[in-house]
Amino acid sequence: MIENAIFKALADPTRRAIFEKLSVGRMNATSLRDGMEISQSAMSQHLAVLRGAGLVREERQGRFVNYEVDPVGMTLLVNWLAKYRAFWPTRIDALNNLLKEMDQ
Repeated sequence: MIENAIFKALADPTRRAIFEKLSVGRMNATSLRDGMEISQSAMSQHLAVLRGAGLVREERQGRFVNYEVDPVGMTLLVNWLAKYRAFWPTRIDALNNLLKEMDQ
């Protein structure tokens, strides 16, 4: 399932930080490394995982490569979360009722 790849990719704090930087807009790998203590090869590996999960896409312009969030990957993530959105309100209500009963 693609959702597994998405969650596996985002499980790593460095990849989450990279993804959050890209959520602001398109960047190259050098800009992504700003403020992070990470080698160029490690950045390339993290970007490869994010691309493989469908969360990030690259655009080549000559010898320059820019990365950006891939809306298709985000759609898959949002759709997965939407399946569980209806589940939580009833569960939270049941938990509230149980806690009230326990207080009595």
